[in-house]
Amino acid sequence: MPPQILLTSFTTWLPHQKFNSSDDLIAKIHELYLTNNDLQLPLLTVLRRLPVDTQQASNYVISKITEIQPSAIICCGMAESRTQLTVESNATCRDVVLRSPLDLEHLIAELSVTYISHDAGKFVCEGLYFAVLNYITTQKLNSHCLFVHVPILTDENIQQVTKDFILIIQRMALL
Repeated sequence: MPPQILLTSFTTWLPHQKFNSSDDLIAKIHELYLTNNDLQLPLLTVLRRLPVDTQQASNYVISKITEIQPSAIICCGMAESRTQLTVESNATCRDVVLRSPLDLEHLIAELSVTYISHDAGKFVCEGLYFAVLNYITTQKLNSHCLFVHVPILTDENIQQVTKDFILIIQRMALL
């Protein structure tokens, strides 16, 4: 059976936000996945517009993980203040830090607009990442999880951000 990857995104959370770039990127990837067989993407399941509530979002994602048992989960959130894709190295809840077991340096090698972050944001993004990492660990699942923060997408960066994200998906499928 080919690897299956679960992709997630959030809805907006502030009144001035007309969109969430993580959701826009996931929508674009899903459209390419459905229309472009040359991409060689693994089987993708998309869970879009999660509520900006840590408990609800975590429950939805963990329920979907239980249902489909993906080989990898890539959770995405918008980072308005960042200019590049960022892969998060860890998630913190109170005084507990869960680190991604992935070799992030290798995962993002040669990507042009992606770097590693050590601060998942102290908000719903970090809460979801922590919950999923904790669930994978406690349930001893053979799955990998990554959290990716997506910058505001512009005409200048969307092509390269999309290209890097596709490469991340392809590399996660090989784990």
